[in-house]
Amino acid sequence: MAKLIDASIPKFLLVGVGNTLLSAFLMFALEGLGYWPSTAIAYAAGAAMSFFLNRRFTFHSQETVARSAVKFALNVLVCYGAAYGAARLLTVGFSGLLTPVWRERVTKLLGMGLYTVLNYLGQRFFAFQRHQ
Repeated sequence: MAKLIDASIPKFLLVGVGNTLLSAFLMFALEGLGYWPSTAIAYAAGAAMSFFLNRRFTFHSQETVARSAVKFALNVLVCYGAAYGAARLLTVGFSGLLTPVWRERVTKLLGMGLYTVLNYLGQRFFAFQRHQ
């Protein structure tokens, strides 16, 4: 079984920082659209960047682009649903403490963190076949 952390982790983190910066910028720039549209657009753009960079730069995938794209897309959907579903549930307690706008912002930031962890695990162990 593959190790959880190996030589690919610094590359993944570098791609992740770029992905997070791009996604955060888009998410907050588009916040007038609401929670789901702004985060969906932001992560679609971040996912495209992440797919191409992690496929070659980080994990050196040997699978076809089509096969790895399908697995990557499935990974993104599962991670997005799990991360933002959990973030929504975790911020319910803030409803009396924060304005609706700030509650959305806290949910987005928490969701981004959860998504990053889940996405690493999914890409590392599911989406991309590593060259051994």
